[in-house]
Amino acid sequence: MKEHFFFDQRLGILIPELALDWDEYSKDTQEQVLFQWEKIRGAIPDRIAELEAEINHKQAQLDDESDFLRSCQLNSDIAELASIINDLWLWYRTNQTISTKIHH
Repeated sequence: MKEHFFFDQRLGILIPELALDWDEYSKDTQEQVLFQWEKIRGAIPDRIAELEAEINHKQAQLDDESDFLRSCQLNSDIAELASIINDLWLWYRTNQTISTKIHH
């Protein structure tokens, strides 16, 4: 199954990478990919919680930061973490569309 996924460094999770159109895969392969994706997808809320903890930590640092350049860096870091969380939610919701197609 590893050939159907790659590790996205930015998101910190495996992402589907399908070489063929979905309908070109056998039903068995589709089921295996979906099973693997369900396991990955199930871990996304935990990954989001980790990132939210990082945001909270950086916001606490920002509250006490008096150096302007450091404040800018912390704000940039927080914005990037928020962007990653947004992308993770998009991937989390993507599966709902895929599994609905398969089950119908």
